[in-house]
Parts: sequence; structure tokens; C-alpha cells
Amino acid sequence: MIINLYNNYSSEIKFNFEKIIQDIENGFESDKEASLILVDIDEITRINKEYRNKDYATDVISFEEDDEEDENYLGDIFLSVDKAISQSIEYGHSVEREFAFLVIHGLLHLHGYDHMNEEEEKIMFKKQEEILERLNYRR
Repeated sequence: MIINLYNNYSSEIKFNFEKIIQDIENGFESDKEASLILVDIDEITRINKEYRNKDYATDVISFEEDDEEDENYLGDIFLSVDKAISQSIEYGHSVEREFAFLVIHGLLHLHGYDHMNEEEEKIMFKKQEEILERLNYRR
């Protein structure tokens, strides 16, 4: 997996997000490429409203690439660092684990996984947990 990182987050990130991305690149079984854009809560809210018509902050949004010329490029993942931090506190695990979860969640969406119904959710969430466990990002 190749992840192109674009850090558009305006504040200092106080955990080693680059190591997490490297771990995922090395451990996510795919020969594809994607971009990861780190943003703040205001930007993810704007994107969510503009593209999904939902006026609130979310944690991660994936946009599949629709250019058929580059079949190796999957698309873009926008990840709210603010939400990763707040959700790690809410769920009682490390911010590293939450960040890894969100990156993997976004990548799985780009690989065609979804959670629009119970069966899809079961499959996707099982795959997420398998990857997180293998990469040693446990709760």
C-alpha cells in the first residue's frame, strides 16, 4: 500500500502519525495507492456539508477516484485529527489506535467495503479488527 500524506492540520500533532502511516503501508495487503489528507474539525465539517449534505463534523471521509486511467490510485481520505483525538478519549484507547482505525476504515472504503447494512458492517468491521490486531493497534 502506498499512502501519500498531506498534512493540512493547522496545529502540532503530538503523536507519531507518520509511524502509524508507515505501519499501515507495510501491513495493509494491497498494491494500490491512496492519499491521506489530515484536516481540522472545521475543514472536515465543511467537506461533510459540501459533499454529503451533512452539517456536522465527522471523523473520516473517503472519495473514490473515478479516473479509470489510473487503476492503481484508489482515491482520497480526509481525516479529522481533532476527531481522532476526541474519539480516543471517548472510547478509552490511545490516539494512535484511533488514528490507525480511521486510516484503515478509509482505506477499506476505497477498497469497496461499506457498512450501509448489518451484513456489510459485520464484514468490514471484522476486516478492520483483523488489520488493527495484526499491526498491533489494540484497544
